[in-house]
Amino acid sequence: MTRTLAALLASHGADAPAIGAPGRDWLTYGGLRQLSDDIGSQLRAFGIGSNDRVAIVLPNGPEMAAAFVTIAQAAVTAPLNPAYQQAEYSFYLEDLRARALVVPAGYDGPALAAAEPLGMAVLRLEPVQDGPAGQFRLTGTPATIPAPAAQPGPDDVALILHTSGTTSRPKIVPLTQSNLAASAGNIVTSLALSQSDRCLNVMPLFHIHGLIAAVTASLAAGGSVSCASGFDALKFFGWMAEVKPTWYTAVPTMHQAILSRAARNADTITANPLRFLRSSSASLPAQVMLELAATFKAPVIEAYGMTEATHQMACNPLPPRAQKPGSVGIAAGPLLRIAHEVEDRLIDGTGEVVISGPNVTPGYEGNPEANRKNFFEAESRRWFRTGDQGALDEEGYLRLTGRLKEIINRGGEKISPLEVDGILLDHPAIQQVVAFAMPHPKLGEEVAAAVVLREGQSATERDIRDFCATRMADFKVPRRVVILDEIPKGATGKLQRIGLAEKLGLGSST
Repeated sequence: MTRTLAALLASHGADAPAIGAPGRDWLTYGGLRQLSDDIGSQLRAFGIGSNDRVAIVLPNGPEMAAAFVTIAQAAVTAPLNPAYQQAEYSFYLEDLRARALVVPAGYDGPALAAAEPLGMAVLRLEPVQDGPAGQFRLTGTPATIPAPAAQPGPDDVALILHTSGTTSRPKIVPLTQSNLAASAGNIVTSLALSQSDRCLNVMPLFHIHGLIAAVTASLAAGGSVSCASGFDALKFFGWMAEVKPTWYTAVPTMHQAILSRAARNADTITANPLRFLRSSSASLPAQVMLELAATFKAPVIEAYGMTEATHQMACNPLPPRAQKPGSVGIAAGPLLRIAHEVEDRLIDGTGEVVISGPNVTPGYEGNPEANRKNFFEAESRRWFRTGDQGALDEEGYLRLTGRLKEIINRGGEKISPLEVDGILLDHPAIQQVVAFAMPHPKLGEEVAAAVVLREGQSATERDIRDFCATRMADFKVPRRVVILDEIPKGATGKLQRIGLAEKLGLGSST
């Protein structure tokens, strides 16, 4: 069983394409292996050992993908969002205890200002001129004493990310070499990836979804990944025509933006057929799944992932098995069960989704209280609590009802915001929706919804509430519907339910 990142890359043909980008030549597997050796040697010369932490602040693209893959074979990677401000970098760099910071050549932004008082080594990434996509070198001040040339083993940490919690201090999630190898292998198996597959990556590469599903899984399969500079619905179909991918993976808001431009790009879709489309990181509305499948004439594979699982936990299977709209699929790697939401035991029916397997983090770093709350032993296994509520059907497909923190508690009545989303999306004028809790002085919480209307369509708040009233119980009908041009999103394009009432100024009015 392959248990390190280096071992994942070892056997693929030297001349096969590995990492690319629109408008760039391909970095081959032979080139990637040589680059990995070179970067490992450079890091040791800068005094960076196999257990030292290297924060990476780079824009999306092939250099970011190559930096992650190569540095993670020699040290501990910690990719950070290039859009952070100095105060955010100060928090994350100190919290990570990062030994070095990788930034682009010529960079003079807030990450540098945050790193300076911490005494970190600053390494500048210089793309090789006229070289293939992703080819780079690191420059910096050599260490007085180089670090030992030891290579990371399966149980050594390869990647550190923070949870994206909106209600508490972000937790540090260490992921080992074997976690990465196991998760990449799970994705390869569930998507039947091979060396003939090519992924067009539009996901940010400071996030687990793009790092593991798009980049690492593609390389584990011996396939290729073309890394765009970021998501841009206006450029997507041009990239598709040039790169000729067999698949892409994205969050639901990206898929919806792609759909909005699909009709005028029908010829490109026909000329460049996809084997499948993948969606993850947030629940894909059933209506969007069906529209994507009809538009691209390809199966839409919704997957369910999170940082603590090194991304994938469940996945809708490929044909001939069914892709069930509204379901995140069947267990796809780790064991997946339902647990009591308070007691440490497994149950049947609806409850908290839990997982167990080699892709699951060993535990949060420096946070024994979080580990006590999120891990438990049952049936001779260690289970991780995902924080999601859901249930398995008779065929083993998982249907989520929402984050436990996002379930709306209206005077004791528990309401799934995903259920409200699904009904609102049946309204012909609504293109996008997110239901959420808003404060209420007597009930505690009340149902609210933010919606974006389809181009050329109109509807009033009263129209939308009347539509809901004929399709759901009165206590589930949103008491406020806010019509927006755009719904606020997080850094990875996910719609944010928690805190949305405050952002939109919806206080505790009756």
